[in-house]
Amino acid sequence: MTQLHISVVIPVLNEAAGIDAALQALRPLQTRGTQIVVVDGGSSDDTLSRVRAHAVQVLAAPRGRALQMNAGAKQASGDVLLFLHADTCLPADADSLITQALASGAAVWGRFDVRIAGRSRWLRVIAALMNARSRWTGIATGDQAMFMTRAAFEATGGFACQPLMEDIELSVRLRQLSRPACLRAQVVTSGRRWETRGVWRTMGLMWWLRLAYWCGAAPQRLAQRYR
Repeated sequence: MTQLHISVVIPVLNEAAGIDAALQALRPLQTRGTQIVVVDGGSSDDTLSRVRAHAVQVLAAPRGRALQMNAGAKQASGDVLLFLHADTCLPADADSLITQALASGAAVWGRFDVRIAGRSRWLRVIAALMNARSRWTGIATGDQAMFMTRAAFEATGGFACQPLMEDIELSVRLRQLSRPACLRAQVVTSGRRWETRGVWRTMGLMWWLRLAYWCGAAPQRLAQRYR
């Protein structure tokens, strides 16, 4: 099976504390040909200087995850685009798993299962619910490291320029092209948001935001509530 050329696009904003570890974790994929594109949205810390110490492509874009990811996709050279949060770690064989998932052409996009790292045992329950919901609905979130062929990304127009739910919105359009490949392999994402705000409080907020979004609430208003 011919290995697909994958570009990993990472939007960052003030990620100096963890960006070195994040990029170091991607080094094995880089050595096998994966392109890493880091898109900074105007960091005020030393994120950029730290990123430049690694052999990755660095871009600047207007602040906003959707805007940054679209800018990274435009400059990326891969046949497949993978959008990765800076606090999320891919499986070591992510490139092979993605190649296998897309090889038949039945799926043109997909995502990984997620595990939330943290002290609370409830984070495992929440991650399991997220994965089950995603598998049932065919909707993915950014924490699950969404990937897609370049053709699929371009056919759907990329991420909508909105401050929240850009991953949900893109999933809906991608789902019109194919069901997602829902990989059982896990990405590991930080539980800092959950533990800082409270696990159940955060879960309740996220469910409320999604319900409000499906009911037509403006993403700008929801983003204010999220913050």
